[in-house]
Amino acid sequence: MIELENLVKRFGELTAVDHLSLRVERGEFFAVLGPNAAGKTTTIKVLVGLLRPSSGHARICGWDVERHPLEARRRLAYVPDFPFLYDKLSPQEFFRFTGQLFGMADTLMAERTAELVARFSLDRCLYEPIESLSHGTRQRVAIVSALMHAPEVFVLDEPMVGLDPHHSRVLKDVLKERALAGMTVFLSTHQLSVAEEMADRIGLIHNGRLIAVGTAEELRKMSGTGTALEEAFLILTREDDEEERARRQQHQEVRQDAAPGR
Repeated sequence: MIELENLVKRFGELTAVDHLSLRVERGEFFAVLGPNAAGKTTTIKVLVGLLRPSSGHARICGWDVERHPLEARRRLAYVPDFPFLYDKLSPQEFFRFTGQLFGMADTLMAERTAELVARFSLDRCLYEPIESLSHGTRQRVAIVSALMHAPEVFVLDEPMVGLDPHHSRVLKDVLKERALAGMTVFLSTHQLSVAEEMADRIGLIHNGRLIAVGTAEELRKMSGTGTALEEAFLILTREDDEEERARRQQHQEVRQDAAPGR
């Protein structure tokens, strides 16, 4: 499972993640929504150990990502929107490389690779150089390599980018199956329909803060609308913008009152 405790990430004067706390249970499918530059990807990069937090803690299955990175990463898989792969390798070579990193036995590696390759239709390109593959195919290679070691926690950042409708459906099915079997899924997406269809709970991040968490129905109630999730998203983020403007105006007034000669 995932624990974020008062997580803060600053870049100079910019606070990209602002005291974010969240707990995602084992087997839960959690989707993160938010406008561009809301802090979703920064939160994910801290969670998977690619960025160090300015303060606070991120834990995977009880292991602090910063203090015990190897223990946390053994239980984790991560697929970004544009995954890095070794272009000169073939998918088959890349899968073997990944399996060896996680200490998988050859028989288990072959068994799991064969199953996932078939589901994601990678048979025809299994021995082609990765550099020759399309973005969507590379995305499928990254997903298969991430799932091979049966991670306890799977973090995905915009995983549908580049996938055709068929393989988007395959990914949804696989994620739901794995979540029902106990894998925790943490997915960031701009596709509200995906979040509404797949997620047990949805978190809404805006201006680096977690402003709402709940089921799609609960988010609609929070926004005061009983219609589409899209309408709830727009209302909640608009209200947050108004609160942020009011806070900044109040802060400016306090600074002006404290200025010399006032």
